[in-house]
Amino acid sequence: MIPRKYGQFVFSFFMALFMSGIMSFIITVFNMGLVDSIVFIWLKAWSFAFAVALPTINLVSPIVRRVANAVIADEELSGLANGSK
Repeated sequence: MIPRKYGQFVFSFFMALFMSGIMSFIITVFNMGLVDSIVFIWLKAWSFAFAVALPTINLVSPIVRRVANAVIADEELSGLANGSK
């Protein structure tokens, strides 16, 4: 098992793996159609997409986390704004 202190990197790895795989498949099929060699073409695109996605997720996730936290209301504050309490 991987130690918990590497959790963010493990999350980033799997997020990059799944997102790059799904997106590269959809874009490859959209651009090429279901040709005979679609699997080979997709795997080539996926390897490139993953190589870009992994460092990108590691660089961008702290920024995204800050932006998301900025637009999410605290439960205490949102309850007061809605008239509850």
